Amino acid sequence: TVVCGAPNVAVGQRVPFARLGAELINPQSGKAERLKKAKIRGVTSEGMVCSECELGISDSHTGIMVLPDDAPTGAPLDDYLGDVVFDLSITPNRPDLLSITGIAREIAALTGKTVRLPDTSYGETQEAAADKASVEIKDPDLCPRYCASIITGVQIKPSPPWMQQRLLACGMRPISNIVDVTNYVMLEYGQPLHSFDYENIADRKIIVRRAKDEKMNTLDDVARALSNDMLVIADGMGPVAVAGVMGGAESEVTDATTTILLESANFNPASIRRTSSAFKLRSEASLRFEKGLSPELPLPALKRATQLIAELSGGKIARGIIDVYPGKSETKPVKLTASKVERVLGVEVPVDKIVETLELLEFRCERSGKNELAVTVPYWRTDVRLAEDLVEEVARIIGYDEIPTTIPSGALPAYKPDPARDLREKVIDILVGCGMQEVITYSLISRAALDKVPTTITPLKVANPITTQQEYLRTSLRYGLLQALSDNEKHEEGGIKLFEAGKVYLPRENDLPEERYMIAGVLAGPRLDCFWQGKNEQMDFFDAKGILETLLKHIGVELEFEPVNDSLLTPGRTVAVKAGGEPLGVLGELHPRAAERFDIDTLPAYLFEVDVQKLLAVTGKAYKYQPVPRFPATLRDMALVVDMKTPSKDIQDIIEASPLVVGARPFDVYTGEQVPRGKKSLAFRITYQSPERTLTDEEVDRAHQQILDRLSKELGATLRG
Repeated sequence: TVVCGAPNVAVGQRVPFARLGAELINPQSGKAERLKKAKIRGVTSEGMVCSECELGISDSHTGIMVLPDDAPTGAPLDDYLGDVVFDLSITPNRPDLLSITGIAREIAALTGKTVRLPDTSYGETQEAAADKASVEIKDPDLCPRYCASIITGVQIKPSPPWMQQRLLACGMRPISNIVDVTNYVMLEYGQPLHSFDYENIADRKIIVRRAKDEKMNTLDDVARALSNDMLVIADGMGPVAVAGVMGGAESEVTDATTTILLESANFNPASIRRTSSAFKLRSEASLRFEKGLSPELPLPALKRATQLIAELSGGKIARGIIDVYPGKSETKPVKLTASKVERVLGVEVPVDKIVETLELLEFRCERSGKNELAVTVPYWRTDVRLAEDLVEEVARIIGYDEIPTTIPSGALPAYKPDPARDLREKVIDILVGCGMQEVITYSLISRAALDKVPTTITPLKVANPITTQQEYLRTSLRYGLLQALSDNEKHEEGGIKLFEAGKVYLPRENDLPEERYMIAGVLAGPRLDCFWQGKNEQMDFFDAKGILETLLKHIGVELEFEPVNDSLLTPGRTVAVKAGGEPLGVLGELHPRAAERFDIDTLPAYLFEVDVQKLLAVTGKAYKYQPVPRFPATLRDMALVVDMKTPSKDIQDIIEASPLVVGARPFDVYTGEQVPRGKKSLAFRITYQSPERTLTDEEVDRAHQQILDRLSKELGATLRG
């Protein structure tokens, strides 16, 4: 006993019936649920008569699904309506495979069969289609071909069950016989079509043109603003469709439609792609147009659709087809030789085998020499243009597993040194060795990110950005690196050492941007991980400076530092990084206001930035190896009082200029009561050593005094008492 309240239930119907325990779709939740016994209107129902929605066939839930009168009673529904559906993954270069006929041609080539296309013949009335409407293409660069047919006396009604079932199996919702035919033929031939209500086309004229600054209501009831880089189908009054993307509401086919103007056209793929992206409308039609369809495809697809519409709607077909084809061009054969096939595949394939294989795919081959072919490519294979493309077709049909593995013939290409690439890789390895972690951020950034880092460089804006977060090309690595620091500090308790090696893009007038390779790093937080013996000291300027010095020392560059101002860094704690007087980059403490813009809480933070291309120009210093000294070294300390503004490097340079000094390094800086105002105390540990003999105390004393005298004369330094 089953209780059913559907409005269309009637005695004698053949209907899908589900027993208790069957899994059906709940229309309210959209989830599969197991059917249980239920009491409805006081009667226990022990099953269900199903709608298409409950069976997962469509969204229809207005009534039960009624099967044809010849449906076998008692048979499993899967045996009666079930079908095999192939879910295929198609590569972007094969738009011909986005169709049943395209797949059929592939299967025919693999099995040696022939493709049987539908019969597209039909009867016509005496009245010519060209007398009822006209087509003008104003922008042939965006529309190489436009074909149209006219069917009169049509009756709008549901399409037959066999068509609806096939559309549903392909994931398309049946709408009406006219719309279903256009979708059906698109799936069959791969050519999108569109139907217009003929009576709503002003002046009975189709104009294919670029849009003006105008608006139109599309089929989804949205008023869309059009720009002049979009292609529209218009009539004498204005646009009636966005070409290749969506039709207009005013020319939509309705139940009152009696005459159809059926469109089958070829559009520029880039134009369709831009328009669909701008409107965020990706449809089955735009998907196919974007891949690049053949301008020869609209005509056979139009004939097939015209025949089906007349058959399923009872309409009459006007004589002839309106065909405007300004983009027609001559197809030139592609030359292919047996030696070319052998050179690419590494195996000899006889010419007869090549011809046999290509003809299976409906390529037409003519011999123009003993081992040379002139191959005419079928119109639907828009991906085949070169001899190498033909070689690929031969290889895949024969089977890649049939091609033996061979050793490459001829000499291997000589190694071509690339100093810039080698330097970049070495720099990355050194920074990793210094305990830093490499990050990779996007080259495209937002306007908001640009505003966080003041710069005088005007960034380049992308013509068709994917999102508002990726509108501009970065002019510095600082944006992404500081954002990475901000994101990581929220999840890290220890110190953070990040660097990035990548390109920045500097605009050039009337030219492509200059792509400059940069290295940038950022440090913040405690120097050591927290443990019971350690001190929680924060990293400082000298941690960043030490990493930079280590980096450049390993690639043979002697660094110089000079105070400088930078809009992102703190004045007085920022230096320019130089080598041989040439600026390479900058090093300094992040300014608190800049840290606030990036929501960075771990302060102080330090940033360095180096131009790798400039670095390449000063590298190449030869390493000189020498044996370990045989004679002992003598250590002396020197504490000096100098002006507060005197750089320690100036003192170190004078000390290391002594012929007996092999090294000097500062180990103490002091300002306080024992040092006069405006002065500071710097202490250096000096290493004296000779490669030829053991130095005496007298020699060291004399050299020590000479250094002190020079420091006093040139820098006004005095020994600290």
